Amino acid sequence: MSVNYGSKRVVTGAHYGLRDWLAQRITAALMALFTLVVLARVLFTSGPLGYEGWAAVFAPQWMKALTFAMFLALAYHAWVGVRDIWMDYVKPASLRLVLHVFTIVWLLACLGWAVQVLWRV
Repeated sequence: MSVNYGSKRVVTGAHYGLRDWLAQRITAALMALFTLVVLARVLFTSGPLGYEGWAAVFAPQWMKALTFAMFLALAYHAWVGVRDIWMDYVKPASLRLVLHVFTIVWLLACLGWAVQVLWRV
């Protein structure tokens, strides 16, 4: 008979807890920092903020790299959150696998689109 309490408790699960908790906080901090940088660039841009103004905000190479890093952080942040939802609430393993694959494909497609938009400016 296996003991499932005290020091001999059998622990099961994927063991993602601390790593994912930390990843969520780090990616959220990165996205908040990016928001502050964009806000500062917009506030210190003179003149009306039409298409040309927005294009000027994202034109420097460092801003494109920072924006791409933010999109990577956003994709990982979304992956961790959605994966946990699928793992917690979708019980059939086959359906969960389909949802995981769909989520990964969707997030990769969004990253590809972000790259296309960023480097076309």
